[in-house]
Amino acid sequence: MRAFIVDDERLAVQRLTRMLEASGRVEIAGSTTDPGEALAFLRAHPVDVLFLDIQMPGLTGFELLEQLEAQPLVIFTTAYDEHALKAFEVTSVDYLLKPIDTERLARALEKLERLSSRLSQSQPPTPDIKTLARQLAAELAPQRKLERIASRVGEKTTILEVARVTHFFSKDKLTFAAAGGRDHAIDYTLGELEQQLDSRRFARIHRATIVNVPMIQELFPDLDGGMLVRLKDEKRTELSVARDRVRDLKSRLGI
Repeated sequence: MRAFIVDDERLAVQRLTRMLEASGRVEIAGSTTDPGEALAFLRAHPVDVLFLDIQMPGLTGFELLEQLEAQPLVIFTTAYDEHALKAFEVTSVDYLLKPIDTERLARALEKLERLSSRLSQSQPPTPDIKTLARQLAAELAPQRKLERIASRVGEKTTILEVARVTHFFSKDKLTFAAAGGRDHAIDYTLGELEQQLDSRRFARIHRATIVNVPMIQELFPDLDGGMLVRLKDEKRTELSVARDRVRDLKSRLGI
């Protein structure tokens, strides 16, 4: 079966690609961290199965499915908690919680093979994926967190999309959101942000820093026994990770 992977976290794409290749059960037709790029590819090159992240900036996994004419089988890759995902246990869809483990992936692939065999034998069709995606989006909507944040300077107010903020940090008793190459002062404490941000995407890595995990590009050791992360932004910003938070961050990244 030909598979395509869509996830806005580059490390997640690379890890799942390695796991699928090691399984020998699917052929990787392609992958991307850009849902818009995925949509263009899938319209021109239909695949059998789509490994699809849910929360992505610009276009969610549900919105991507809505715009596809050809409907592949779908396995969602997500950090939603398991209780919220009971709705995914339906005939034509499965899900994998991040970080994905080998045993759970194997069970999902077995289900995928059974569904593929059923379709090839012209057995009763599976439910409409687009309809199902709308139902799942509604099911998970109450869990949405802070999506936009305001930065006020004098009489000017700038609205920032939270998904595009690379990190939040505190300095001189003020809190800033780093986005678009600039630091924007905001009326939140880091403690308030930690409560209101999507915990599947943002992580507190230092008493003075919260990072947008998908924006992390590289990790390397720091001199004090902690760690430094380098971001994907134009400045290639480097942030310190406190020693007591290194293990949690690595777990979040699946490494």
